Parts: sequence; C-alpha cells; structure tokens
Amino acid sequence: MTIIGQAIGLALRGLKPIAEIQYLDYLLYALQPLSDDVATLFYRTGGQQSCPLIIRTRGHRLEGIWHSGSPMGMIINALRGMYVCVPRNMVQAVCMYNTLMQSNEPGLIIAPLNGYRLKEKLPENLVDMKLALGVPEILEAGNDITIVSYGSTLRIAQEAINIVKPLGLSCELIDVQTLLPFDIHHDILKSLKKTNRILFVDEDVPGGAAAYMFNKVMEEQGGYRYLDTAPRTITGKEHRPAYGTDGDYFSKPNAEQIADNLIDMMKE
Repeated sequence: MTIIGQAIGLALRGLKPIAEIQYLDYLLYALQPLSDDVATLFYRTGGQQSCPLIIRTRGHRLEGIWHSGSPMGMIINALRGMYVCVPRNMVQAVCMYNTLMQSNEPGLIIAPLNGYRLKEKLPENLVDMKLALGVPEILEAGNDITIVSYGSTLRIAQEAINIVKPLGLSCELIDVQTLLPFDIHHDILKSLKKTNRILFVDEDVPGGAAAYMFNKVMEEQGGYRYLDTAPRTITGKEHRPAYGTDGDYFSKPNAEQIADNLIDMMKE
C-alpha cells in the first residue's frame, strides 16, 4: 500500500512512476488504492485529470503458495479503468512498457515469473518496439480448434498442440496480450468462425479470467452462433497452488489435460 501510495503521489505531481510489486499475490494489499483512486480518477474528474503510473509485477506458474497465484478475475474486476497487460515473455513485456510510457493512463504489467528463466532473442530495436493494446496475436494458425490464453499457459498450450498434431488435429493458438482492453477488433471471433470450436485456458481459479474471456467472446461478440461443439474452459484448481513442481503440475493446467480436452472436443 505504501509503494502504490507513493506512486500515486508521484503521478499526480506530473511524473511517470513505475512501481514494483514483487509478486502478483502481494497485489492484494494494493487493490484498494488502485481500485478507488487510480482506476476511477479519469472518470471522476470528467477526463480532466490522469494518474499515469505503471505497476510491474510477476506471477502465475512457479513454485510456492504465495509466489504462484494468478488472481486475474479479482484484478480485472477491481481495476476497470486501467490497462491490464499479460505478456508471455520479456520482449513482449518491454513492448508494453514502451507503449504505456507514451500513454497518459495507468497500467499494470504482469510478467510470467518463469519467463525470467527463458532465453530470448534480443531485438536490435527493443527500445523502440511498441504493441497495440487490446489486439490479440495468433501464435499458431490452425483450422480445427481455437485456443485462447495468455502468459505462461501459452507455452503449456503449445506443448499440448504438439501432442495432438500427430493425430491430424490443427489448433489455432491465440495470445490475448491484454485483458483490459480485450480483443477490441474481435479477432478471436474471426478465428472461431473458421474453426467452430473454442477452448479458453488460464491459471486463475474456475470462474476467473477464463470465464471473463468466455463471456467476452461467447456473449458480447456473439461467438455462440458459430459453435459446432460446446465451448470449454480449463483453469487452475480451486485452491492456492501446491508447492513444488508436482504441485504446480496438478494445481495448474498441464499439457496432457489440455490435449485430452482437444481430443474430446473433436469427438463431440
């Protein structure tokens, strides 16, 4: 709360603070000032005042009960009025920082904690790279099933795709990139019109961010019109993640679980 309070003060004084919250789970303590003060300021002042702070944190899949949380539903419902960015790697995160640095609005960037262990190619123009917020990216093209996710879970989904590929199953994998705003051009709907099957995957508890994405595509975008099979969500379990790599495997979506669902959807 102290970190966010100082960031709010700096932002209101005309500076551009980047506040560091060590783990996503600790954002609980920051939600009250972010929700009451930051996310509502532009609205409360009739567009006359902004609080352009950036919050950087990291979470999702790793090990440990307080280091592996993914309370995305709580965050996106408390912070309407802020950007919520969910990069899958660090290059993508830098693009989001560059974009928000040019904005006059507040934003939250949630890096995937295990992404710090990945080796990535360093672009020569990294300082200049930006990313359109609210526009998903198609990571793999396919014709049979659309898979929608973000962050660390995308790598698990890619493992699942490789499991079912020898069976002749063609999956389209979409990274939403930002949850607020979400798919402003309805690109996911365009994919669904092609595949007629859709699976939403994330690490939040049931009814969290996967349900939010489900609502956006099925109800707001009218995706239900193009379904050949029932749409599905795969989420984390209804508890804090268990400790260790085995706890991580069974508490969060795993590649075998996703592959089984993909096969079942094709049989339906």
